[in-house]
Amino acid sequence: MAHHSSPVTDHSIDWSRIDDVLLDMDGTLLDRHFDNFFFEEELPRRYAALHRLTFEDSRDRLMAMYRSVEGELAWTDLHYWTERVGIDVVALHRELDHMIGFLPGAEEFLRDLRKLGKRVTIVTNAHEAGVSVKAAKTGLDRQVDRILDAFEVGYLKMRPEYWPACQRLLGFDPDRSLYVDDDEGCLTAARQFGIGHIVHSAKSSSQLPSAASAGFPSVESMLALLNGRPESAAG
Repeated sequence: MAHHSSPVTDHSIDWSRIDDVLLDMDGTLLDRHFDNFFFEEELPRRYAALHRLTFEDSRDRLMAMYRSVEGELAWTDLHYWTERVGIDVVALHRELDHMIGFLPGAEEFLRDLRKLGKRVTIVTNAHEAGVSVKAAKTGLDRQVDRILDAFEVGYLKMRPEYWPACQRLLGFDPDRSLYVDDDEGCLTAARQFGIGHIVHSAKSSSQLPSAASAGFPSVESMLALLNGRPESAAG
């Protein structure tokens, strides 16, 4: 996620104009600290031990591997990474599941969306195996109508092909849909497709400072979207 100096805005939504709420999972509802720690710290440590490398060399190798498939389904495919690095990545997710949790305000936001009668769908780039571990830990699947992973769609969310395929699967009206994500590339693709209401999640990790977007309205907490003022009042 790009970091900008622009302030985090107090953005709110006119909920009478929204039928579908499309929410990213990691960095929007769930604390991205788990993923950052897993792929940037713990997996490099395990890979270093397996291949007798320094931690720095191991991390450099893994970062190069990540970049080599960025934007492709393999980027988030946990079975792909298990084969490529020789470590059971799914089992390691389960081992560290005590680190998986909601961002502040996320569960309350989901409860309020249900009270508002909105259809709530998680749209995530995550692999189904990772979704399963996180849902088992948090109960997220029981708090939304559906979790749609990128492998069902066939593309990651930053790809222009994603959104027409996603719409065919979910049947939402773009003009009457709200989409929230911490990844500006995904938000840009959604805007180009024509999603009518787009918000950036500025506080993706409990361990990192907020990073507002220069191109999209940003909120530090999903609860900021529920303050009852019409969308136009947020500027």
